[in-house]
Amino acid sequence: MHLLSVFILGIENYMLPCFTKKLFGFDCPGCGLQRSLVHLVKGEFEAAFELYPAIYPMLFLFGFLALDKMFSFRFSNIITIVLMVTTVATILTNYILKFI
Repeated sequence: MHLLSVFILGIENYMLPCFTKKLFGFDCPGCGLQRSLVHLVKGEFEAAFELYPAIYPMLFLFGFLALDKMFSFRFSNIITIVLMVTTVATILTNYILKFI
């Protein structure tokens, strides 16, 4: 557990900067994703959601896609589409609300 915490604390020093924010001065739709993942790994679930609300639909989508590769699910295409639409809608809604 100690090694994991050292890794998490160390990785915060090497996060990629947002080039959209540096060039144009405003956030991109993915701003906050890296920091949200760090909070999620630390167990700070509320802080992860506050930084990037689409983190949970995105995790459900990637988790389902991984499970779908291992097991065969009935209606997997429909489930994938619903999860994708939910994820994109959450990303866009969050992005629009940042400007309001």
